[in-house]
Amino acid sequence: MASATQDLEWFVREALAKGESRAAVEAALTAAGWPPEQVRSALGAYAEVPFSVPVPRPRPYLSAREAFLYLVLFATLYVSAYHLGSLLFDLINRALPDPADPDYVVGGLARSMRWSTASVIIAFPVFLYVAHYLGKELARNPVKRLSTVRRWLTYLTLFLAAAVLVGDMITLVYNLLGGELTLRFVLKVLVAAVIAGAIFGYYLLDLRREEKEA
Repeated sequence: MASATQDLEWFVREALAKGESRAAVEAALTAAGWPPEQVRSALGAYAEVPFSVPVPRPRPYLSAREAFLYLVLFATLYVSAYHLGSLLFDLINRALPDPADPDYVVGGLARSMRWSTASVIIAFPVFLYVAHYLGKELARNPVKRLSTVRRWLTYLTLFLAAAVLVGDMITLVYNLLGGELTLRFVLKVLVAAVIAGAIFGYYLLDLRREEKEA
């Protein structure tokens, strides 16, 4: 696979060096069966500037600092999302109590709400600050959007959000088929769906915007 990629990059460089247009190079590679995404990526590695030889664009590199920032960003996102959901679940339990529920203990409910509130108060501002800081970094240097750690963590987040949404819908249908739907249960399903759906939608749109800009 690595050899095939090297062949593609070598071909694109040689073709551009001999004066072939990008459209002609793309058409030739597409006709030869290369995936359009790989072709665009190989062509995108060279800047569209007038020069006697193809001018390479700067390539992203992985630094320990960058990995640290993205790990903090996504870790605080996960903590914030989980504890926000937990806090809303506890509020629903308090508003619609079910003493028959073995998990329903007033003292335990208060401790859970306090813990979730503290987690959201600390983690969410950290997430917003790091997201703002990284946003400014990307605006100054758009090539960092291709960061390996950023893309891996973004797709991992999409996977986790999708898994929550699918599990949420399965749980809803299961209880619907069993005739066990209650207002308490439906509200919890909605909370999980809204939180997971918001995260999934935001990062999916971010990836699509990135693809359009590429």
